[in-house]
Amino acid sequence: MKQTWLTLGEQLVSRAAHALEHHPRQVTALVAALLLTGGGGAFAVASLGPDPSALPVREILENVQPLRLAEQAEALDAHRFSLFSAEDVRPTDSAEALLARLGINDPAAAAFLREDALARAQVLGAPGRTVNAEATDGHNLLRLSVRWAVDDKKFQRLVIERQPSGEIVSRLQTLPLVASLRIGSGTVRNTLVQAVDEAGIPEAVTTQLVDIYSGEIDFRRALRAGDRFSVVYETLEADGEPMRTGRVVSAQFVNAGRTLEALWFQQPGQPGSYFDFQGRSLEHQFLAWPVAFTRISSNFAMRFHPLLHRWIRHEGTDFAAPMGTPVRSVGLGRVEFAGWQNGYGNVIHIDHGNGDSTVYAHLSHIDVRANDAVQRGQLIGNVGMTGWATGPHLHFEFRENGQQRDPVQMAQESKGAELAPQARADFDRLAQTMRNQLAQAASTNLVASSR
Repeated sequence: MKQTWLTLGEQLVSRAAHALEHHPRQVTALVAALLLTGGGGAFAVASLGPDPSALPVREILENVQPLRLAEQAEALDAHRFSLFSAEDVRPTDSAEALLARLGINDPAAAAFLREDALARAQVLGAPGRTVNAEATDGHNLLRLSVRWAVDDKKFQRLVIERQPSGEIVSRLQTLPLVASLRIGSGTVRNTLVQAVDEAGIPEAVTTQLVDIYSGEIDFRRALRAGDRFSVVYETLEADGEPMRTGRVVSAQFVNAGRTLEALWFQQPGQPGSYFDFQGRSLEHQFLAWPVAFTRISSNFAMRFHPLLHRWIRHEGTDFAAPMGTPVRSVGLGRVEFAGWQNGYGNVIHIDHGNGDSTVYAHLSHIDVRANDAVQRGQLIGNVGMTGWATGPHLHFEFRENGQQRDPVQMAQESKGAELAPQARADFDRLAQTMRNQLAQAASTNLVASSR
């Protein structure tokens, strides 16, 4: 009986193999049809042969002769592998200390790092950079590389490599950065800075969001718990590794029930700017914030002066920020004055034309001179505490025909270029794509918030 079943099983397998070999398309179609018929079809296929549990089991024993131990040892000895590691350069690193953390014990490589001008400047002299290393299984250096961004378009890569001759050489390469898009979203519970940080979004994106919406949202007073934001932004990468944050491509901000959208779009023959999804310009002649968005220690209002010990009108806005924080011009203009001025300490006055001017006081450092032309957003100095200042901060004033004005209000009142009719079709296509991206980011935030 067992022999009969075995013969039947062999015949079925042989017939199936023959059919598959000579009629592959027909067999494939038959199987697909059977699968589509559901459970009944699956039962029919399974019932074509005998029950596998009833088939005989044959045990096959073979003698295997292993390689001799000497031959195995020779094979292992011939095999070579590399060790890969990465470490950040520390300010106190010597060549030996850095290589030791990378798992490399190579006196010749340490000597090269000390003596080669490129290695000294771009590796040992650049704390914070990430060094990637490849070493032999004997912990000798094979290859070491480090990358850094030059600007928003290109990066440089220093490669230190051991040649087949044993000589160690270095070479510097300049390559293009690659932009990729990322999405992020968050919900404001306390502050915008905290919400963006919890969402894992880079600080540079926060500054751009505030600049984009400064004409629509007063970030000093108008934020509410429960406000939501979603953003699509560029990350500039070198060899797949993020090097710096690029431009915010699109964003959505829900503030006090209002949904505000933004899209970066470049019209033919014009610089790119931000519009809402209906094509209305969000661009403003002036930025509301001369430093990256931070805590405002004193608003444009009355205050008790810490040095004069009396209540006076505070004609400007104080931005509390760490010593050395970059300060930027809020608009296009020309430097009227740059130097020391009584209680202002190191101060810069910029004329923006049409009776508008701005003042940047208590600076620790000044990067412009009188009569220099400056662009909107250009860095002009650094936060300090020179003059009448009790701590590091920037005192900022906006003047209209000599009269002090609220800088946020001035930013909101200024407008940029409108969307040209001939650019409407391209704009609408891009807007639809960004709507989908922002919807994806928003849904991710809703899922995360529900957990």
